[in-house]
Amino acid sequence: MADEDLTPVFQIQRIYLKDLSLEQPNSPQILVEQAQPQVDINLGVGAEPVAEGVFEVTVTATVTTKVGDRALFLVEAKQAGIFEIRNIPDDQMQGLIGIVCPQMIYPYLRAIISDICTRAGFPPILLTEVNFQAMFEAQQQAASSEAGSGIITSLN
Repeated sequence: MADEDLTPVFQIQRIYLKDLSLEQPNSPQILVEQAQPQVDINLGVGAEPVAEGVFEVTVTATVTTKVGDRALFLVEAKQAGIFEIRNIPDDQMQGLIGIVCPQMIYPYLRAIISDICTRAGFPPILLTEVNFQAMFEAQQQAASSEAGSGIITSLN
């Protein structure tokens, strides 16, 4: 019976849209302009413990489109998932939370961004595939560089 208590557990409890925002600050005037907009996309990943062995992982996308120096529209969406993760070795835990969970959440975020742009009257923004492992490794390397330089960082 004690062996059952140490069985590794990794399962999705729920995937949900945590936050969604659309702004068109210069409408309707900017909508008649014929210039090609500039699109800027930023992604972020976050994680927080919810309970013992339960984590909320979020992937946030911020899409800003401009014509010249004026905003055409701004979309920010935060897709979240609640994952039960128990009895996983510490050296694998960060990879699950920083790579595997975001990979599971990201397709939902891509669909929401595309859909909200279309519903707002614009062509869909199609977010490209993301290599969350490379993103995670870059964050780990940056964190270790900061630790080596004497800078103290907090992960709240």
